[in-house]
Amino acid sequence: MPLILYGHPFSSYTQKALIALYENDTPFEFRCISPDTPEHLAEWRKRWPMGKFPLLVDGERTVAETSIIIEYLQIAQPGPLKLLPTDPMAALDVRFLDRFFDLHVMDAMQIAVESALKRLPMKTEEGLAIASERLERAYAWLEVHLSGKRWANGDEFTMADCAAAPSLFYADWTHRIPESCPALRAYRARLLERPSFARAVEEARPFRSYFPLGAPDRD
Repeated sequence: MPLILYGHPFSSYTQKALIALYENDTPFEFRCISPDTPEHLAEWRKRWPMGKFPLLVDGERTVAETSIIIEYLQIAQPGPLKLLPTDPMAALDVRFLDRFFDLHVMDAMQIAVESALKRLPMKTEEGLAIASERLERAYAWLEVHLSGKRWANGDEFTMADCAAAPSLFYADWTHRIPESCPALRAYRARLLERPSFARAVEEARPFRSYFPLGAPDRD
């Protein structure tokens, strides 16, 4: 029975899981969560009442939370690319960076998005100002960290890069990475060239009108 992934192509966290699956050519069935697929919506909510996606189903096992999904794939469906190093200390570094991109880039960007969608009790401009300030600090830290590195943790593509790709993609739409961060800008460009993320970007392209801040005419 193939793996099943519930999610939406325009969802940043769905893209994070998709990158991991695409990197190792892992066979799976994608079930899009949308009003057009009520049967998927009902099954997803039955399996995970928290109402967050993506959600991975492997037989009788249901796996939630994107970082856990990626770690699960490495255990249950290992491929040639190890997205989490075998060495415990190196794995800890990757996990830290994974959390950094989720908590300090993705979550910061989401403040602007959620305020624009009126899901937070603040004006869109206020949410964007908070997001911009937090992203500026994250960008500055990443600029120093990425100096001399090809990928987030060095020479190897890891789970941290799966997190970084959609985080930086949408963050740059929300608050542009400044010219004063050339290493970070170059890293985002390399992520866009990575076949796994390039595929996810193309699959999400038809849904760009969903971006509540207005999607720019660029990747």
